[in-house]
Amino acid sequence: MKRILANLLAASVAATAIPAFAEYPDKPIEIIVGYAAGGGTDVMARTVGKYLEKELGGSASVVIKNVPGAGGQIGFTNVATAKPDGYTLGTFNLPTALALTHDRKADYGLQSFSYLANFVKDPNTIVVSAASSYKSLKEFLDAAKAKPGAVTMGLSSLGGNDHFAAIMMQKASGVSFALVPFKGAALARTSLIGGHVQAGTMTLSQTTAYKDQLRVLAVLDDKRSPFRPDVPTAKELGFDVQMSSLRGIVGPAGLPKPVAEKLAKALAAVNANPEFQAMMSKQGNPMAFAAGDEFTALAKAQAGVAKQIWETTPWK
Repeated sequence: MKRILANLLAASVAATAIPAFAEYPDKPIEIIVGYAAGGGTDVMARTVGKYLEKELGGSASVVIKNVPGAGGQIGFTNVATAKPDGYTLGTFNLPTALALTHDRKADYGLQSFSYLANFVKDPNTIVVSAASSYKSLKEFLDAAKAKPGAVTMGLSSLGGNDHFAAIMMQKASGVSFALVPFKGAALARTSLIGGHVQAGTMTLSQTTAYKDQLRVLAVLDDKRSPFRPDVPTAKELGFDVQMSSLRGIVGPAGLPKPVAEKLAKALAAVNANPEFQAMMSKQGNPMAFAAGDEFTALAKAQAGVAKQIWETTPWK
């Protein structure tokens, strides 16, 4: 009996000497942003991070790390190749992130990520200067049809949502634009306002602060935007063209199920928070929440669009 009691005592002491695994998270969670601070993706990440800390509770801490370069590829790669423990997450931009895998060597692909939650769906537009003679999408497309390849269309870059929107509109309407890529949306917008290009395609949020200088002819979505309810969709006007900039949060593939579930629950609560929604609206972010399988399906669809455009009209 004494030996049994001694063994039980020894086992008890040994058990207390082994620290229990702390509940996730027990150290800061890093959200990698593949762009410089201050841009739309960075602002979204910081807003999500602020509310994610509250939803995870306890002493949860979320840190934003900007890793700009190569059009976001460096940041996407860092997330894809991180240890799948829930402490490295990242922003994810569609279709850009997956389009990059076609025109260059990339150390990630569609299957490299755990698709946690998409928050923003910022639809593309067809837009002209407020001084333009084009008052409607029909007038603009009629002019482009009359002079194939002569009407200039400004883009923020090639291989992203602006470029894909222009390609899709060309196909749907049977016209041909002269595509003019710039180094970023700001330069494309400045050129459009200055009359250096005749039209442009940019996201709706990139037009909202310039209502006196830009005329939005159509929104490339399946329904009108609450930010511009006066502007018709391309679909309303007879062209079933939908293209947007999607922005969300992903982790590396292979996240442990308890971690993925806790993050999914917390991110859904972030989205449902009225304060968060009000802040996103104030920032001009059109929200469209999609999580888990729904977000994964969105990524697959965008990957398909990028692949099809690359195969038919490669941009490099």
